[in-house]
This record gives sequence, C-alpha cells and structure tokens, in this order.
Amino acid sequence: MGDGKSAKWPRILLKVSGESLGGGASGPLNAQALNQIAEEIATLQESEGVQVAVVVGGGNIWRGTHGTGMGIDPPTSDNIGMLATVMNALALQSAIERLGQPVRLQSAISMAELAEPYIRRRAIRHLEKGRTVIFAAGTGSPFFTTDTAAALRAAEIGADVVLKGTHSGVSGVYSADPRLDPSATLYDKVGYMEVIANNLGVMDMTAITFCKDHDIKVVVFDVVTEGNIVRAWRGEVGTLVE
Repeated sequence: MGDGKSAKWPRILLKVSGESLGGGASGPLNAQALNQIAEEIATLQESEGVQVAVVVGGGNIWRGTHGTGMGIDPPTSDNIGMLATVMNALALQSAIERLGQPVRLQSAISMAELAEPYIRRRAIRHLEKGRTVIFAAGTGSPFFTTDTAAALRAAEIGADVVLKGTHSGVSGVYSADPRLDPSATLYDKVGYMEVIANNLGVMDMTAITFCKDHDIKVVVFDVVTEGNIVRAWRGEVGTLVE
C-alpha cells in the first residue's frame, strides 16, 4: 500500500474479532489486549482526528457452531453469540473510557440498561462530536456474521473504509492460508472480484459482496500486533481490497 500518505481516511469502521480480545487458557478477555486496542483507538481520535466506529465479534466467548453442535437450534445459538458481542463491547467501552475518550455503545438488540438502541443518525452525531461508537449484537438477526454487520454499519454511517482486524498472526490477504502453505503470497492490493472468485477468506461472502456493491474499501491487517490499527489507517500494513 505504498508509504500510506494518501490513505488517511477521516471516518473508519474498525472490525475487531472476539478472538483478538482474549480466549483460551487466559479466559475470554485479556486485559492487555483490551488496553492495547483501546489505546490505539484513542490515539487515532485524539492525535489524528479520526472518527472511529467499532464492530466487535464474540468468538472468544461463543460461536453459533458451538450451540448447533450441542443440539441448540441455529437461530437461538446465533442469538447467544450476539449477546457475547455485547459482553465484549462493554469491556472495550470501559477500556476506552479509562483513557478519557468518550464512548457510546449501541446495540442492535434492545437492552436499555446497558446500551443505546442502534439509531443511525444518533451514531453519526456521536462520531461528529468526537465520541467512539461501538456497535454490538451484530445486525440483530441470526444467520448474519459480525463481518456483515461491519459492512452494513460502514455503509450506513458513511465510513471511508473498513479496517478488518485479524488474529492468529495473519497480516493480510494471502494467495492461500499462510498457516498451511508457507509459500503463500501476501497481497499488497487485491480486487473484490478476485477475493470472491478465489474465495480468499477476507470476510464471509455476504460481507465482501456487500462491500463490492457499495464500493466500501477494506483493509485486512493483523490487529494483535501493537500499533497496527494506526499503521493500517496510514496504509503502512495490511492488504487493501477495493
């Protein structure tokens, strides 16, 4: 993506996977990971003047496939997963607030005691006032991933780009899974149609097709590496999908 000097987007939608917030032996949430992501969000807003909206996943706590494997019907299992994203969003909200950055949490599922309802115009107004906006509970409907929620919210709020944070050391879009194929090539830039035709795994197909149809750029990068959220915004790391 070159030196990144032209890749400064004023309003972004950051997609944070649940797994990047913790999981495994350390428990569903990791304080260091939460604080790192919160600090980078605060840096973008306070130092660079970027308007930041965030969609969080819930895979560190629950995935829809967990429930279906136990005999829970898919819509119910997905609803549990949406609640997991709210738990992650509350934790991230707290971490950002500790840094003095104002935050508003909006949920696609009504829970008035914990979060505002998702209202598009209110979300945009929060961003214009310099507040981080965290979108929780995905789209509010089963069968849709938080990747799709990220694409949808980005279009609704007029975000310039989706910064899609990955985990497990994957630093962008590759010609094959780099964890299985050491010869896999990291792309600097790739087109929507190539992603779709070759099933490159940037996002689920519903999400990437939506981004293509609405001309929403996506930067895929490793969110776990410290400083990478800011670097991805500058265009210094990751793969640009357009």
